[in-house]
Amino acid sequence: MKEPSFSIGVEEEYLLVDRTTRKLASSPPPELFSACEAALEGKVSPEFLRCQIEVDTPVCMTLEEVRAELRYFRKTIAREAAAHDLAPIASSTHPFAEWTDQPHTDKQRYNEIARSMQVVAKRLVICGMHVHIGIEDEELRIELFNQLAYFLPHLLALSTSSPFWRGRRTGLKSYRLAVFNELPRTGLPPRFESHYEYRHTVDILTRAGVIEDATKIWWDLRPSDRFPTLEMRITDVCPRLDDAVAIAALFRCLCRMLYRLRCANQSWRRYSRFLLAENRWQAQRHGTEARLIDFGRTETTAFADLIEEMIELVRPDAAFFGCEGDIEHVREIVTRGTSAEQQLALAGDAADEGLLPQDTLNAIVDHLIAETQSGL
Repeated sequence: MKEPSFSIGVEEEYLLVDRTTRKLASSPPPELFSACEAALEGKVSPEFLRCQIEVDTPVCMTLEEVRAELRYFRKTIAREAAAHDLAPIASSTHPFAEWTDQPHTDKQRYNEIARSMQVVAKRLVICGMHVHIGIEDEELRIELFNQLAYFLPHLLALSTSSPFWRGRRTGLKSYRLAVFNELPRTGLPPRFESHYEYRHTVDILTRAGVIEDATKIWWDLRPSDRFPTLEMRITDVCPRLDDAVAIAALFRCLCRMLYRLRCANQSWRRYSRFLLAENRWQAQRHGTEARLIDFGRTETTAFADLIEEMIELVRPDAAFFGCEGDIEHVREIVTRGTSAEQQLALAGDAADEGLLPQDTLNAIVDHLIAETQSGL
């Protein structure tokens, strides 16, 4: 079997905020999107809600390419938005937005989603980061897809940036996932014995008229329906660019690590989706402060210790891709804390229930604006 290309592409979604009020820009001027589209040449597009904007890197072969593309995207959108007294924030929720105030984009696909899913879709004031890794062989793609589910909670924990909803603490480091889980065909993916079984499953839904194609399957990880890639979708979007690149690098290295195991006639041990879902919940609830279950030892282990094991596990792959620095940066995320943990620190020791003071919420938005544009 020919070795996969392990090419990489990253999609990020941003929220647009008013610099003066710190509220979401529910109806940003069309000129803003036109200017971004002209500057970014087809690499930017509207998202489901009008307050969102999405960027997509081209197919990249190095993490430095990914970093350069995302840096340019963020810098360009920030510049164009500033002309309208707006700013992008790379955060998976806005600290105090009201979803009822956010109109969706007038586009056929989005109109259909809004019509068919009603309130479930309208509440999607959330943003994420998706990472595509090129795995050209269809059967290999399904083999790695099955095994990678084990690591999805770890990737989620590193990315959390959505602890607030409508001005309140949610008790979760990734409330985005709770909102997204209301959609059908989400969550941890099922296991498939072959590519044929996967396609047959999708075909049942399409022939029944439930979905048009596999792009309407929104699992935490999925074989892309448009590209020969595995698409990791569980992560929150990260305000800090270096955090986003480090997480993308880790996912890429995990893909190659599992491929190396296969070449040695080995594979990652299979665990039930029920057990994996428990780790997913712990990561969603606690972020990098979680204790995830080590299923082999049947005990919980501090996330910081598990990350050290993962860094060692993918060390040969980080060397292969030349991204050792990005993998080492994962330690910094754990030590410093994710965006969710930093946002909660800004909120202080206020009561867990009830609205946070508006000046506190504004300060969190200002922090997210600064973090999104730091180092650009």
